[in-house]
Amino acid sequence: MTDSEKSQRHQKRMQRHKAVVDEKIQQADKDKGLLLVITGNGKGKSSSGFGMVARALGHNMRVGVVQFIKGAYSTGEETFFRRFPDDVEYYVMGDGFTWDTQNLEQDIASAEAGWEVCKKLLQDPHIDVVLLDELNIVLKMHYLDINKVLADIAARPAMQHVIITGRGAPEAVIEAADTVSRIEDVKHAFRDGIQAQKGIEL
Repeated sequence: MTDSEKSQRHQKRMQRHKAVVDEKIQQADKDKGLLLVITGNGKGKSSSGFGMVARALGHNMRVGVVQFIKGAYSTGEETFFRRFPDDVEYYVMGDGFTWDTQNLEQDIASAEAGWEVCKKLLQDPHIDVVLLDELNIVLKMHYLDINKVLADIAARPAMQHVIITGRGAPEAVIEAADTVSRIEDVKHAFRDGIQAQKGIEL
């Protein structure tokens, strides 16, 4: 096959592919606030959530962030997004990882306090995107009533987007979501004795 024939075959294949994509775009005519879930054992769940926060800010949208579990140390994302107090409401409601706190009552109380903050964001029509970082872990550990959490999320303003991160997303959360991504753990530097790095994990 000559280069010209290869080029023509490729062009025809891409034309067919474009027709299929264009038809799907044409059929996607609904507009709504999405519930997105990012789960799995791999690295990058919170990173993906905060990437969407940055994207939303690029569209002049207002964002609310509530971080569960985390809180024992400062992170780069917290430092960065607090630079935009008019656009981002940022709350750190955790006391650290559960294996560090070792206090069930304290963890439950922190989760409940965090959810009260979440409810205010979920009821605010001026907040376009809400990131609930590590909420999956809180729900997996039964620190909050999952039915109440999902009911509060379902009652949010119609065009508000909600992003939930954290490993171990309960099946009820996955079923309620519009979009679910599961990040696979293929390889991680920590298992080679490399500590968490600023700008990568922190």
